[in-house]
Amino acid sequence: MKNYTAITKFILVGLTDDPNLKILLFIFLLLTYLLSVAGNLIIITLTLVDPHLKTPMYFFLRNFSILEVSFTTVCIPRFLYTMASGDNTVTYNACATQLFFVVILAVTEFFILTAMSYDRYVAICKPLHYTTIMNNMVCIKFLIGCYMIALIIVLPPFGMGFELEFCDSNVIDHFGCDAAPILKITCSDTEFLERFVLVLAVLTLLFTLVCVIMSYTYIIRTILRFPSAQQRKRAFSTCSSHIIVVSITYGTCIFIYIKPHAKEGVAINKVVSVLTTSVAPVMNPFIYTLRNKQVVQAFKDMIKRVASYFKGLK
Repeated sequence: MKNYTAITKFILVGLTDDPNLKILLFIFLLLTYLLSVAGNLIIITLTLVDPHLKTPMYFFLRNFSILEVSFTTVCIPRFLYTMASGDNTVTYNACATQLFFVVILAVTEFFILTAMSYDRYVAICKPLHYTTIMNNMVCIKFLIGCYMIALIIVLPPFGMGFELEFCDSNVIDHFGCDAAPILKITCSDTEFLERFVLVLAVLTLLFTLVCVIMSYTYIIRTILRFPSAQQRKRAFSTCSSHIIVVSITYGTCIFIYIKPHAKEGVAINKVVSVLTTSVAPVMNPFIYTLRNKQVVQAFKDMIKRVASYFKGLK
């Protein structure tokens, strides 16, 4: 019989012990977090209030921005608190909660991106039937389906994780509650769980990626048949932002979870995790807005309305 101690708290190692580097990192993460929240909230607000942004594409963009705000809020504020206070402990329940929301939001994001690629496929390949196929009810069903599928994928392995025992260490070699470093410190046999998670991750990645590739294969074939260069350029511009975001999302996911065997792999993955939770959510609003004339115009109109409102108060 083995004696296991019931773990009530974990200790997060963080990224660095250098105090100067910690200050720079804190400023960097705080700025990127504020920019991310502000940028995504602007997109959410614009797509809600501007009548020109009431199409399915902006419906999915709004919900993608909600996911981005939620994802970065689950990760970054807690890390900022740890660096500011020096308290690097986290309770078992808080760690489990953070891990659950990080994974569920990340998985949902892949399915939202897949839904967005299908929306672009219908808009470009079947423009005459676009409003019929992608009506409000269909969009809502897509959105609910994304969250439901994510729950179905995440809940079984997450439930198995509650059976894990910890006896030797409660130190997590990460700045947050991530699955891989938690599995490293457990005393339980995790071989089946790790294989199960790997199979689910690979199937999710392949399924969504194949759907995205199929959508864009048909999109590109259709665009190349357009008679004028102006039409082709306009069609490609509506898809380019989504392609960039898809490339960043899938690229970072593959880099993090197909881990190198070298010793520096853990450190590299921690850095990439910081970039994924801080930089990527900042980039996405700029990628979608700067390349989209409708969103830029809606933003200018909103600024004018706000300015005229404050002038009226004077």
